[in-house]
Amino acid sequence: MTTENTPPPLRTPGIAIRALAAFLRDAPPSCGTVRLVGVDGHAGSGKSTFTGKLAAALGGAPVLHVDDVASHEELFAWQGRLLSEVVEPLGRGAAARYAPYDWRARRFGAARTLPQAPVVLVEGVGAGRRALRPYLTHLLWMDLPREEAWARGRSRDGEEQREFWAGWVEAERRHFAEDPSRPFADLLVRQLPEGYAVLSGPAGAVGPDQFVTLGDGPSAMC
Repeated sequence: MTTENTPPPLRTPGIAIRALAAFLRDAPPSCGTVRLVGVDGHAGSGKSTFTGKLAAALGGAPVLHVDDVASHEELFAWQGRLLSEVVEPLGRGAAARYAPYDWRARRFGAARTLPQAPVVLVEGVGAGRRALRPYLTHLLWMDLPREEAWARGRSRDGEEQREFWAGWVEAERRHFAEDPSRPFADLLVRQLPEGYAVLSGPAGAVGPDQFVTLGDGPSAMC
């Protein structure tokens, strides 16, 4: 038995990611008429790739990357900018405008527009922080252990970013110690060889069933 806006106990192998997209579209708005969905997780956990696939399944849903509002000087002290430049306009029915940060040039660039849409995705480390959670319809957590995620991130970024990663790891540890996201996640996303498994999170109300997205292989049901 399912409740309103609760993912059904799907048992069919190879459920497409559009099942998750449909679930999010059916959720009540949380920021004006927008369903603002957070995708959080450790650096290197696959948030950007997953969010891109989910956005496509939502028909091209707008995506705000937290990396665009953070900076070298403010790795996690960006919440005021995100609330004033993005959340507040979306909440009153307007498009958001923000200046994305260029991590190589170390400066903010030309303003970019984030349009109104039925679902808008916010992805990045800290997307589920307490200041943003009141405006989220749902919070998704990429469920990969931090050491494994960080190893993937270091491998992806190479030697050029070695010094940055040394500082980042400590900053991320401090952030999640002070403002954890995973305990408040409605859904956990785990990458599998054949796709993704989406399970009820610590804050969710569904049972242990999971559904596999983006793949045709058999689901690993509990």
